[in-house]
Amino acid sequence: MREPVLVPRLQPFTSTIFAEMTALAVRHEAVNLGQGFPDTDGPAGMLDAAKNALFGGANQYPPGPGRPELRAAIARHRLRYGVEYDRDTEILVTAGATEAIAASLIALTQAGDEVIVIEPYYDSYAAAVAMAGAERRVVGLVERDGRFALDVEGLRAAVTGRTRAILINSPHNPTGTVFTRAELEAVAALCVEHDLIAITDEVYEHLVFDDAEHLPLATFPGMRDRTVSISSAGKTFNCTGWKIGWVCASPELVAAVKAAKQFITFVSGGPFQPAVAHALDHELPWAEELRTSLQDKRDRLAAGLAEAGFAVRPTAGTYFVCVDVRPLGFDDAAELAWELPERVGVAAVPVKVFTDHPDEWKHLLRFAFCKRNEVIDEAVTRLRKLR
Repeated sequence: MREPVLVPRLQPFTSTIFAEMTALAVRHEAVNLGQGFPDTDGPAGMLDAAKNALFGGANQYPPGPGRPELRAAIARHRLRYGVEYDRDTEILVTAGATEAIAASLIALTQAGDEVIVIEPYYDSYAAAVAMAGAERRVVGLVERDGRFALDVEGLRAAVTGRTRAILINSPHNPTGTVFTRAELEAVAALCVEHDLIAITDEVYEHLVFDDAEHLPLATFPGMRDRTVSISSAGKTFNCTGWKIGWVCASPELVAAVKAAKQFITFVSGGPFQPAVAHALDHELPWAEELRTSLQDKRDRLAAGLAEAGFAVRPTAGTYFVCVDVRPLGFDDAAELAWELPERVGVAAVPVKVFTDHPDEWKHLLRFAFCKRNEVIDEAVTRLRKLR
């Protein structure tokens, strides 16, 4: 019998930085600011709704597209952006946004197609493109005017006759940038001109700070029926472990994604779906309080990192702040990241692991601020030892 071997296109994805760094953090009892999940629970009303569903018999397979009350709540939620979706034909509930992205790429691209991905990118994107059999072309963000900006000219140059889709993430993980109206207008114009599908990861849509605004790409001219809009409950309502995400798109696109999704997880999260429906309809004021709290935590961590000697980059959204390690005398943030848990008892993630061009990003380290204040303060106290 042949020895089982992972197919070549998936061999680079046998492990993740998050698993490795978490194991290192546990070994050295480090404060883990590497992984982006909160250390507090979501709204009590949502948790009660989950409990009621759990003990109320919602423990079997939900409908394939998702429970109708959740799809209706998602449709009402998208109306806040001025986009109307039919709950029965244009919304699909998934096992988190990660599955939604993978299923979309598997369904809508094939061997020979190219998918443009913005660098740095969330690590699942590269694996999902590979699983689809497509090829990724990366376009890097550029530091301009005090923020990580979209390289519109680079994006335009990356489009070829084989380009099928553009994968856009805003608010952006790992940099924390939020794309401007002008940047998104440029993306929309390219998609329309070249007849491209846009797959948008909008999981941090409610976590934007200061004067930043989340603008769904589907709201731009010509984009409603060529955009697969993806989001989830995890980041908005502090329930990342529930893995309840969704796709909003035209009936044709949703049907294609469902064809792939139904053979990946079939369905998921039966008792959590009614709870997320409740949260979308009733707990957005709680989510606004979370946004305000996270903005304060961002400022708290950023100030502490600056005091510790890092050069802090601005963050307009998400859970994350990036820092330049060079002012502390380090050339490679990855080397520092692997040393930090043992050296000072803090875990972080190097940005270069989310890129195809690591040398261009090797000076940046990412910290998560979705933690209790005392955890942030303890991490800062430990990091000051680096000076």
